This record gives sequence, structure tokens and C-alpha cells, in this order.
Amino acid sequence: MSDDLLPAHRDHARALRDHRYVYAVLSRRAGGVSVGVNLSPHKRCNFDCTYCQVDRTTPGAVQTVDLDVLRAEVRGTLESALDGTLFAEPHLARVPWDLARLADIAFSGDGEPTAERWFPAAARVVAEERARTVPDTLPLRVITNATTFHLPQVAETLRFLDPHGLDVWAKLDAGSEPYYALVDRSRVPFERVLANLLACARERETTIQALFARHHGAAPTSEEIAAWAERLRAIRAGGGRIGWVQVHTVSRPPAESFVTALTVDELEAIAGAAREALPEARVATYRGSA
Repeated sequence: MSDDLLPAHRDHARALRDHRYVYAVLSRRAGGVSVGVNLSPHKRCNFDCTYCQVDRTTPGAVQTVDLDVLRAEVRGTLESALDGTLFAEPHLARVPWDLARLADIAFSGDGEPTAERWFPAAARVVAEERARTVPDTLPLRVITNATTFHLPQVAETLRFLDPHGLDVWAKLDAGSEPYYALVDRSRVPFERVLANLLACARERETTIQALFARHHGAAPTSEEIAAWAERLRAIRAGGGRIGWVQVHTVSRPPAESFVTALTVDELEAIAGAAREALPEARVATYRGSA
């Protein structure tokens, strides 16, 4: 899509009715309305990305996830999607008719969903409500920074979700350790993320999300982009499957004011490096992260 985004594309507030955890947004990537499940209402995350659009200056009002409340919110939202009342919500009422459809359920939100201790139980709640309410072809997406895939409870939960429409969208914003430290600002070693991405992609086809931007006016160097593309090649060479690469830049105000958007031509150059590395994969560019 061009930079002329629909108002509903720009509105990614994690709010729906009086819900604590479940929201709905129009997603360009999903091609319709995405039902989001926020397992981090406290707003803490093991990444501190320079481009993040979560307001972490104010703490979250809710600190934990009540599974009974989560179930009720998921069930009600999916049922309202099926009867059409979801699309009459004020922030979705102007969605074009061809996008007024349920496109996915996504574990996303204000932190890393798989790092939450309630992720395994919440995943079962959502999978059960998906099976009860909507067609079994509806994707159940986990949007993730891939920092915890090595933990047994996370690996087992992802395997549990595989027959429930699991589609992993995993972050890879860098090709080198220094650039990873600059952008993602995490205590989790870069090598851990890379190892986890490979392990995940060996088990299931995985989507890679990458957000590149200017930091203090400087775009990522050609050497950094080449290193990033080499990481994609290494995943494939190691037996991993990458079906889609999403190359993003910022569109809404980021966490740091020194972070600004790349141009369309710069995004396309990065996408070209991904296409060369993974000629069999779908590669697309986006302004914005959703």
C-alpha cells in the first residue's frame, strides 16, 4: 500500500469496548481485521526498540492476565466478527467492505507474548475459542521477537498451536551484533535470537519481520543490509523455511525522536537484498509495523 493509509490503518490503539486484553485493528499485512491478544498489559518487554510505538512512560493499568476474562473477551469478539457487529465499532466503521472481514487472531500487544508466564495457558484458551467459533482456516499468529523459543514451555506451546493455524511472524532487525544492540536494545544475546529463529523455521515455515529506519539521520549501511541478508541465507542453509519477509520503516511516532523513516527507494533496496537471498520467498515493503 502507498503512504496514503486509511484512517483505520493508522489507528492501532489496543482498545475495544471495555476489554482488558483483546482488541481489533485493520491490518495491511493480514488483509483485513486482526483480533489482537495483548498478553503484556503491564507494558514491560525484554526489548526496548528505538522505533517502538508503545507508550512506556505510563505504566499499564493491568498487571496480569485473568484467563477467564481473556476467554470471555476472545469469545465475544469472535462471535461479533461472525455476526458483523464488530465492524460497526467506531474505529472500524469506515473500513472498506472488502477489508471488513476477520483476517486472523494475533498474539501481539505491549510486550513479548511468549515471555509471559501465562503464555502457555493463554494459548490454549485462544486455540479452544478459535476451534469453537471460527473456521479452522483462520490463522493464529504469534508476533514475536524470538527471544524465548529455546525455553521448553514456549517450544511445547508453539507445537501445540501448530495444528490450530499457527503462523509465526518473528523479528530480525539487524545483521550484526552492534546494530542489534543499537536498535533492539535487549539483554538477550543476538546469537540466541538467531539460533531460535533457525530452530523455529526448521519446525514450521516462518515469516521474518524487519524494521529499518534512520537513527540520528543515518540509514543502515549497505554492509549492515548485506549482513542481514546473509542471516536470512544462513537460516535457509540450516534447513529453515522462510515464506515471507516483511521489510518495514516507521510511519507513526516512534519511542525515540531521533528515529525517522527510510524512503520508498531505500526500503525497496533492502527488499531487493532479501529477494536475492531468498528467491523463493515472498518479500514486501511497508511503512509502519502493522
